[in-house]
Amino acid sequence: MKQGPVWALILMLVMMAGCATAPPRDQNNLCNIFREYPDWYEDSLEMQQKYGTPQNVAMAIMKQESSFVHDALPPRDYLLWVIPWGRVSSAYGYAQAQDPVWGEYKDAGNGGSRDNFDDAIMFIGWYTAGTQRQLGISKWDTYNQYLAYHEGRGGFSRGSYRSKPWLMQVARKVEQQSKVYGAQLKQCKAELEDDSGWF
Repeated sequence: MKQGPVWALILMLVMMAGCATAPPRDQNNLCNIFREYPDWYEDSLEMQQKYGTPQNVAMAIMKQESSFVHDALPPRDYLLWVIPWGRVSSAYGYAQAQDPVWGEYKDAGNGGSRDNFDDAIMFIGWYTAGTQRQLGISKWDTYNQYLAYHEGRGGFSRGSYRSKPWLMQVARKVEQQSKVYGAQLKQCKAELEDDSGWF
């Protein structure tokens, strides 16, 4: 038996695994996240300039949705409580975008992949801008933006979140994280801009 092809396959798989971006070491500090991944600062700034959604709001939503895990998946569904039976939704990637809304995003002329940070942060900006346009929710209103993001705009309009006290608590947590991220970003923005080479 030839060992060459087997070792080549193993090496290729190891290299592919090494290409995946690990979640930030300090997820509670936006400055440290952007210091660790300077490209994320530039990508989120580009998103803010294109869609008007503040970096801190989009990053707080992403932290809640995936903890910055590039290939995050929702929990499994179980048949008879023991047999794995698919996933509870089609959500995937950094932004946990589901198949139908990701399809809408692509139909609107956007491309990319849900497991690429730059594409995922652009998706969040696109979605929150659409929520402001359709529902009148400010892009700075993290609480209601998150509820609309989680429930979908139709669900938000129907008030589906009102029967989910746990979700309203999560939305408050995202709102608080956004405020913390915003205050942190004010402290390090000049440093990040100097390091980015854009200015």
